[in-house]
Amino acid sequence: MQQLELRLNGEYVELNQLLKLTGICDSGGAGKALVASGVVKVDGKVELRKTCKIRAGQRVTVAGVQIRVLAADADA
Repeated sequence: MQQLELRLNGEYVELNQLLKLTGICDSGGAGKALVASGVVKVDGKVELRKTCKIRAGQRVTVAGVQIRVLAADADA
């Protein structure tokens, strides 16, 4: 499984935007469609809320890619 990391600029990022920012989708709209299809998991559970707030410490999995979300001030 491919591992990616995303460092937050604020307190959270919306799920569809996270998929766009990490290159999983080309746009936020494509991210919403992907979430709606039921293939995106947050912390191991299927997530269907397109604009679900993803915070530091959470993991998002989709299509063989796991994204670890880091706080803005976390050490690399």
